[in-house]
Amino acid sequence: MEKSRCILLKYGELILKGQNRPQFEAQMMRQIKQRLKRIGKFDVFVLQSTVYITPADDSTTEEAFDSMTRVFGVASLCIAYQVEKDMEKIAALAKKIFPPLMEGYPSFKVEAKRSDKRFPFTSPQIMQKIGGLLAQEMPHIHVDVMQPAIICMVEIREKFAYLHAGQSKGACGMPLGSNGRGLLLLSGGIDSPVAGFMMAKRGVEVEALHFESFPYTSERAKEKVKSLASILCRYTDKMRFHCMSFTEIQLAIKDNCDEEYFTLLLRRFMMRLSQRCAKQFRCRALITGESIGQVASQTMMALGVTDAVVSMPVFRPCIGMDKEEIITIARKVHTFDTSVLPYEDCCTVFTPRHPKTCPTLEQILEQEAKLPVKELEEKAFSTLHSEYIKGD
Repeated sequence: MEKSRCILLKYGELILKGQNRPQFEAQMMRQIKQRLKRIGKFDVFVLQSTVYITPADDSTTEEAFDSMTRVFGVASLCIAYQVEKDMEKIAALAKKIFPPLMEGYPSFKVEAKRSDKRFPFTSPQIMQKIGGLLAQEMPHIHVDVMQPAIICMVEIREKFAYLHAGQSKGACGMPLGSNGRGLLLLSGGIDSPVAGFMMAKRGVEVEALHFESFPYTSERAKEKVKSLASILCRYTDKMRFHCMSFTEIQLAIKDNCDEEYFTLLLRRFMMRLSQRCAKQFRCRALITGESIGQVASQTMMALGVTDAVVSMPVFRPCIGMDKEEIITIARKVHTFDTSVLPYEDCCTVFTPRHPKTCPTLEQILEQEAKLPVKELEEKAFSTLHSEYIKGD
């Protein structure tokens, strides 16, 4: 019997979207088809909150499956074997595919789901027949219906029956682009890439803005940040990457303002320029990696004076997380090893010895009065450069 493999993608929370569900489905299907197009030819259709992907060439199945694990909106997925809805053919296929998959496990269980109620065997009958067959084939592996080491699954669906041994967790979240576009302030650190990933997972199409401070930061530091953007593109598929020179602003702050306010003044310039960039590229929010109390510029009072210069929403998905929690996500999405590479970051240039942690807006405005704010902003914005980055 020829074994026909396919990929099954199960929906996540978009099932709950009611009358708006079709537009969320369309966003997710657009991502799925864009990714598959680069791999090969596939037949794709949706039925009963499941996406069915059948490759024209079975050798592309694993690559396609790996790509689908990073599609937001997918709750779980598996590689399944497709067979006609005939009990004898299902049993014959189960006898071929399950024993190799079961090898090395101490226990197993067969589960069955029968969404097509016209199929003449009930779920318990399917489980009993396939379970008995496998018990005969693999007598050294015992049946455990409570805590099996492996689950052999038989699903009777509308068109075919599908057999697989368990499911992998998907990226979950909401389909990319279903919740607007946001601009991520992307540094070379650990936190901002995590913030970008978390907002992309909630359906936000992410663009990135990086501030460079040449010659105090090197070209290698910039390439490190672009590498982080490229890693995020494994989930977002592609990303528009913006870069802007910040050196003149930093030097002006250093030469004219009190040292304890350096970081706060720096952050306010960043927010102004980020909002201007966001509006130009039709982003509706800013995204930062700040965590409350992590450093002096991230106290409640400091964040308040920072946000006072912008009118659009500022999303901080890491705000209530400690460093270990952020690192755990960074390792999961593979940004951590790049983030810890020892290259310079503009935020660490001219760092004050004793930064102000409880600033007032009046104090900050007094310091900014020493600077030609508009002139500095215009010069910095004139250095804006944009390019598209794709995933590795």
